[in-house]
Formats: sequence, C-alpha cells, structure tokens
Amino acid sequence: MDENEDRRFLVTRRTVLETATATVGLYAGFPEFALAAGPVDAEPEPVSVTVDLQVNGRPHILSLDPRTTLLDALREHLALTGSKKGCDHGQCGACTVLVNGRRINSCLTLAVMHDDQPITTIEGLADGETLHPLQTAFVAHDGFQCGYCTAGQICSAAAMLKESKMGMPSYVTEDLAVDGPALTDAEIRERMSGNICRCGAYPNIVAAIRQVTGGRA
Repeated sequence: MDENEDRRFLVTRRTVLETATATVGLYAGFPEFALAAGPVDAEPEPVSVTVDLQVNGRPHILSLDPRTTLLDALREHLALTGSKKGCDHGQCGACTVLVNGRRINSCLTLAVMHDDQPITTIEGLADGETLHPLQTAFVAHDGFQCGYCTAGQICSAAAMLKESKMGMPSYVTEDLAVDGPALTDAEIRERMSGNICRCGAYPNIVAAIRQVTGGRA
C-alpha cells in the first residue's frame, strides 16, 4: 500500500468515527429525535380463556393462557404431577394421558383443544384403593426403576390393549386379515415404542403387559 492509499484509508476511517460521534451527540442533545419513530410495540398480554377440563371424572373450570399445554394445565394448575415432562417434544412418552380413551402426548396439545372432553391421567386409573391391573403387574414384575416414565408407560399400555381388542394392526402385524392380532412380545414392543424407558426396564414392562393379557410372562 503506497502513501496515498494509506492516507485515504486513514481519512476514511477517521471520517466514519467522526460521523458516528456527531450522530451520538446529536441524539444526546435532542432526545426527541431518537423517539420520533415512537416506542417499539411490546407484545400484548394474552387474553385468558375459560376451559372446562373433565379430568378423572371430575370437572375443573380453569382460566388459562390459550397457549397452555394440556401437560402444564394438569401439572401446574391441577397438581396432577403423575404425568411427567420429559423431552417436551413428544418423543419420550412420559407425558402420555388418555383423552376420549385414546393415548396422546399431553406436551404436544393445548388445554383449550380438550374442553369438555374426558381425560384420564395415571391418578385416575385406579378404582379407589384398588390398583388398575397394569399398575399391579408393573409392581409385580418390577416394570420401573427410577419411575419417571412409568405413568406414561402404564397409560400408554392401557390404551394399547384397547387398540388391540379393536383389531388395530401394528407395523409388525404379519397378517392384516386377522381380526385382533395376538399380542406377541414383538407386537407389544412395537405398540409401546413411543414410550422410552431410560433405565432399560423393557423386558419387565413387556412381562407386565403380558400378564394383564393372560399370556406368558
């Protein structure tokens, strides 16, 4: 770089610095210029909505942010903490509950979408002091270790058994013409594949489900 080019570079840099300094000074002396465009609009507060959640046979009238997930409504507003927040992306199944008898990931759905629909959580499966057969089987076969996924596993298994009785096939069903495929170990594993057990108690979980179906454990 020759002397002239170096001088042009320095002048250009100096000009930029001087211009920036002058601009800051201008706004400092005349703050109304800086506010001429007006304040940035803040995000408006969401309007609460009233939701009637029919959970475990009992009505619950809640005033919720419409963005509240069903899982957060159950845990944070109804203190039904059996359903767990694992991945919060619908990938682990720890938040599985039953809506109209069908299993869903409660972290992926909004509470307002289930107004006046029957919802069953792990707390509602037992009949008073009598455990649900799946709960009893999970205890008998040690189908849990840390227990974090257990509520979702049991709710999912309850719906899965109902789906099987209805004759719904799975990816591993060999004969689609058969009405009500047998719940083999492979069928159970495939149908329960949406529920992850990080402790690896899968053989015990399969054995517990097989006990409820009357098959070998």
